[in-house]
Amino acid sequence: MSQNHLSFLQTLFGETEESKRKILRSIKAKADSKRTFVERIADWMTSHFGSMSFLLVNAVFFILWILINTNQIKGITAFDPFPFNLLTMVVSLEAIILAIFVLISQNRSMKVDDLREEVDLQINLISEKEVTKIMKMLALLLEKQGVNLSEDPELKKLLKPISEAEIEEQLQKEIF
Repeated sequence: MSQNHLSFLQTLFGETEESKRKILRSIKAKADSKRTFVERIADWMTSHFGSMSFLLVNAVFFILWILINTNQIKGITAFDPFPFNLLTMVVSLEAIILAIFVLISQNRSMKVDDLREEVDLQINLISEKEVTKIMKMLALLLEKQGVNLSEDPELKKLLKPISEAEIEEQLQKEIF
């Protein structure tokens, strides 16, 4: 290929030496780098406390607590006799704290997902406009070559640009 064709293709597809060297970070990576201290703790807790090892540690802790407080282990006096009110309070507090940290982590994750969805929507709208433009260009080329496109009703629909407002209105009617 000649140099003119190569530079045209590079311009068309945006491949320059600079763009090849540029490292694109994902939306999640960017969001992770902007996490607050509390969000980092919440993510850490969610990932570690949502594991089988945490479940096993809790199970061993509860079993020991119950064995100690039912006088099954000799030499250790019971400090929380049946119905284990202190254990109930500890478990409740653990559940509350873990639930809050999971919610913090999920909220942050949901914001990242919302942003990713919005970016996808914008890219899809841009792509739709580009494809419509390409189809119009192809239709013009075909007409110049003497191909009759007037009998194709589907092509007429495809050559019309989409209306984001109409799509949004239709979706709102379906949702509400």
